[in-house]
Amino acid sequence: MGRNAMILIGAAAAALTLSACDRNKDPQLLNVKANGDGPDEFAILPNKPLVQPEDYTTLPPPTPGGSNRTDATPEADAIVALGGNPNGGIRDGGLVNYASRYGVAPSIRGQLAKEDLEFRKKNDGRLLERVFNVNVYFKAYRKQSLDQYGELERLRRLGVRTVSAPPEGYEEPE
Repeated sequence: MGRNAMILIGAAAAALTLSACDRNKDPQLLNVKANGDGPDEFAILPNKPLVQPEDYTTLPPPTPGGSNRTDATPEADAIVALGGNPNGGIRDGGLVNYASRYGVAPSIRGQLAKEDLEFRKKNDGRLLERVFNVNVYFKAYRKQSLDQYGELERLRRLGVRTVSAPPEGYEEPE
């Protein structure tokens, strides 16, 4: 093998090694990418219907970054769509009270964020999986996932009425 080929192989190996060494950044186990030039379904917003003004001379001037006549409260509308209360507070107090019946740890968010970061760092994939940006999410969380058909059978054996489920292995036609 020639000297130039050896240099090229060494440079490629060094580049491969260095590209996978950045372990200080937060690991991304789920690599979600668009698979084409199509529209981004998360960028589509349902707006309120347009209204014909009675007099065009009374229209306010445009305010970049401000509100508009069609969608005057976009943030409040998004909060309501996600089940929240735009005026603050809790929309379903009964659910929150039931969920917190055994107490609430005030620092739970920080604690969970720290534990999740440690878990993701431990399950960040192998060298080539990181280099080629392979999705390792399902492999990392496999032990924490629910066997839906096993649980369905367990509940049915206990006599719990369950909704029907498609047979195992069934895939909906596209």
